[in-house]
Amino acid sequence: MSKIPVIAIFDVGKTNKKLFLFDENYKIVFEKSAQFKETVDEDGDQCENLESLRLSVFDSLREVFRLKEYEIKAINFSTYGASFVYIDGDGKPLAPLYNYLKPYPEELKTKFYDTYGGEEEFSVRTASPVLGNLNSGMQIYRIKHQQPELFKQIKYALHLPQYLSYLISGRALSDITSIGCHTNLWDFTRDTYHEWVTREGIIGKLAPIMPAERVLPAAFPGNSYSVGIGLHDSSAALIPYLVNFHEPFILLSTGTWCISLNPFNQTPLTAEELKKDCLSYLQYQGKPVKASRIFSGYELETQVKRIAAHFNQHPHYYRSLPYDAAVIQKLQQEPSVKNAGKNSIELKESVFAQRDLSNYATDAEAYHRLILDLIDLQKESTQLVLEGTDVKRIFVDGGFSKNVIFMRLLAEAFPDIEVFAASMAQATAIGTALAIHSAWNTKALPSDIIELKFYSVTHQVKV
Repeated sequence: MSKIPVIAIFDVGKTNKKLFLFDENYKIVFEKSAQFKETVDEDGDQCENLESLRLSVFDSLREVFRLKEYEIKAINFSTYGASFVYIDGDGKPLAPLYNYLKPYPEELKTKFYDTYGGEEEFSVRTASPVLGNLNSGMQIYRIKHQQPELFKQIKYALHLPQYLSYLISGRALSDITSIGCHTNLWDFTRDTYHEWVTREGIIGKLAPIMPAERVLPAAFPGNSYSVGIGLHDSSAALIPYLVNFHEPFILLSTGTWCISLNPFNQTPLTAEELKKDCLSYLQYQGKPVKASRIFSGYELETQVKRIAAHFNQHPHYYRSLPYDAAVIQKLQQEPSVKNAGKNSIELKESVFAQRDLSNYATDAEAYHRLILDLIDLQKESTQLVLEGTDVKRIFVDGGFSKNVIFMRLLAEAFPDIEVFAASMAQATAIGTALAIHSAWNTKALPSDIIELKFYSVTHQVKV
């Protein structure tokens, strides 16, 4: 019996580290998951256990290479962003994998932005809100100024996906999806590295850029599989939609954050958009994607607990609550409420926290009010990246795509746009495989990997 050709994908999140084998139809034929206990850096701050991750990659590959029914044709990687691995000339890590939530020295931040044009101008050029260590370029800037001896030893600063690729290919490379996601490194107005990268001597520590669809041979003799250079996970999750849909669309990726991604909006960011938590990043083909985000998943979880406690109900009850048009129409008669003192989109939360739950007769009514308030905020956020583009569809993936009330109200909020709930198992991992499709797969690009459910406008609701 001939072996089944497959691709191995490492999908590394902050909590779960997953390995998938996909066949040529992009069906999962094998998967495993691992979690590692975090370690600490020299300041005692929690950080990824890089050595555990490195060993896990090799152990997992040894395991799947022993599976006699599969032939591994390629390997690729996607990981969370804003994380550098600093290696010496022998490829050995020189420092911890610093946590992007680590506090950034205020004095150094001030010095940086004062030197390079001020926060507003710099952020507009680099499409990067001021985020401290979440701007990964600021991490290596800190090392240069606070740990000069370490800086001298660094041969390359590799974003995490490229470090994992380096372990297998032996080639140190950079990838545009990692560079182009709020790193402070890329000048979107000139489509190249920002001048500070050269002036500070950082450019020599950054490996050559290679396109995401290119592959490398494995470093180990006798192996014929190809190795991808890795992708930033947010960019990877967008790839299946770019492959399957060519008419302009917005992907609303939902979870803790609800992020509106418009790959058909390449207009430069404005200072006003940055204040409202918009950013741009580079997708795998190097084109800018304008994005806006709000903290709705977190707010939903918090406010559902408040509703459940008030009405003596279990929070899980609301996951399958049906849409009630009569309740929505009643709630629409309430006077509108504004967030006090601040534009809601800048506050990133709805007005629901200000509402008195005793005003609602039932918990279902209060829950519908919460979703209505979240939709008001979502409409405002999505509109930021929608304007000026001919978007025909909104695809919603993640947790909110399963919320019938949210989906019905979103369709009402955008009556001239088709709204779909999209479901796809492991979108990030599939996107990572699709990026190097031609390097391992003999079949045509798939057209059936995304399941869609259409939500039509059923009656006029003002949102």
